[in-house]
Amino acid sequence: MVRVIGHRGAAGLEPENTLRSIKRAIDLGADEVEVDVRVTRDGHLVVIHDETVERTTDGHGYVKDLTFNEIRRLDAGLGEAVPTLEEVLNLTQGILVLNVELKVPEALRPTLRVIEEKNAESDVVVISFIHDLLGEIHRLNPQIETGALFSAVPDDIFVRASEVHAKGIYIQYRNVNAELVEEAHREGLKIGVWTVNSVEEMRRMIRMGVDAVTTDRPDILINLLRSMGLR
Repeated sequence: MVRVIGHRGAAGLEPENTLRSIKRAIDLGADEVEVDVRVTRDGHLVVIHDETVERTTDGHGYVKDLTFNEIRRLDAGLGEAVPTLEEVLNLTQGILVLNVELKVPEALRPTLRVIEEKNAESDVVVISFIHDLLGEIHRLNPQIETGALFSAVPDDIFVRASEVHAKGIYIQYRNVNAELVEEAHREGLKIGVWTVNSVEEMRRMIRMGVDAVTTDRPDILINLLRSMGLR
């Protein structure tokens, strides 16, 4: 079964990476939700994609230069606050799998701490473009599943995933073909694609046999899967 991953919640329908967006993805029936984590100046873990707050809030500045309280005062859209990872897990734990993307190395330890404090090892997948962080997660807590993010497909993609004990690879969908999907499965890896928002591309990815599709519009993907008799 193709798993539906809501990108930053349901980012095509609600303000991205907010509790409202995550609730929407849950209500729509997504199997998983993906969020991004960064660290504030005073060491707090916050759920936000960009290194600056301008695009997604009414504030200015770099996340790493702002305190937690300064970021919490910002409007992340429709009156929503920038949430913490703990708040997100309070919503998702026991309901769906949370994909936590580490945007910066400093996010590793606090992310691990939140997961362990909430006994959420089986409720999360930690993903990152910074693959060394995944190896470190595995070393510190091998119960936590990890996934390696890729934009392009390097020749040694499977070696890289294996070196850091990643269970899955998640690739920009334009760079995925049926041969790669088959090879990933032969290597015992799950393969997911991001970020797919058109019905035509969703259908193409499903037919290719990918394990997961990340989308801003989980509603469209779920309806497509139903129409194909796959849900």
